Amino acid sequence: MGEFELLALLRERLPTAGGRLRLGSGDDAAITVPGGAVATSVDALVEGVHFRRETATLRQIGRKALSTALSDLAAMGAEAGEAYVVLGAPERMSEAELLELGEGMAAVAGETGTAVAGGDLTRAPVLTLAVTVTGHAERAEDFVTRGGARPGDALVVTGELGGAAAGLLLLEDESLTGDDGLRGRQLDPTPLLAAGQALARAGATAMIDLSDGLAGDAGHVAVASGALLAIEADDLPIAAGVAAVASAAGRDALELAIAGGEDYELFAALPPGAVAAAQEALAALGTSLIVVGRVEPADDAGPRAEIRRRGGEALPSRGFDQLRPRRPR
Repeated sequence: MGEFELLALLRERLPTAGGRLRLGSGDDAAITVPGGAVATSVDALVEGVHFRRETATLRQIGRKALSTALSDLAAMGAEAGEAYVVLGAPERMSEAELLELGEGMAAVAGETGTAVAGGDLTRAPVLTLAVTVTGHAERAEDFVTRGGARPGDALVVTGELGGAAAGLLLLEDESLTGDDGLRGRQLDPTPLLAAGQALARAGATAMIDLSDGLAGDAGHVAVASGALLAIEADDLPIAAGVAAVASAAGRDALELAIAGGEDYELFAALPPGAVAAAQEALAALGTSLIVVGRVEPADDAGPRAEIRRRGGEALPSRGFDQLRPRRPR
């Protein structure tokens, strides 16, 4: 089967174009009629860096590629729109394997109302997926950026932390035992699009998705907002099962929650008076919202995120960095 026949089969698996998408995959370019404001984000997954074929199915890899890109839109409070996928496939991949990858991506597109509008297919040394996504809002002002946190705002986080990092430990060390749900947090994250929109409507002043760990991502919000983010480590919601896996691996559960990354929960700043309404709105979506700190004015040490124990001990505040040497996942 040639490139164009394979692309035709992949297109058959995608949700039907509609809404803002007037012309989708199959022509030289897609045509959209968005109206309002558009947010655009790009994300990539590379074999040996972000995943390993030994521990993830192709369907899971396809799902994760689109989900992690959409998580950036969730952090903006955007409604999902279109996705454009560049797939670099090694020669050893069969047509059936490529279709399985596409089916995983198509499933997430259907679940989130995302239109896969086009992309490119090419040979590559290792399996690579680069995904561009667009999200929509009525006005540019409706999007939530990293840069609006104000002194006095409450700091909140959705869901639970550390699950993806614990899941990675389980995948990398077969001698460890733990809940399959933790592996799922690593292999098949969920983009919290509805929760992001609810937080935006509730008045979130700043927001980010926790892809690189709370410590690093909160630091991005602090710098963009020119503020000090004081986070209470003892208030962080740590996922069930993380402590047991961390202990067996000689790690600390709090460290996994702070610096592990890939939880894809949302971290936001909210005016104190908006917290209760936001919690109620997210509870209706089946998502918890926990207050974990507050925004303070930056002092002489400059904007930063500080993660503190109740006794005043400051914890390491560096998250995951793509360019630091590490073991492949």
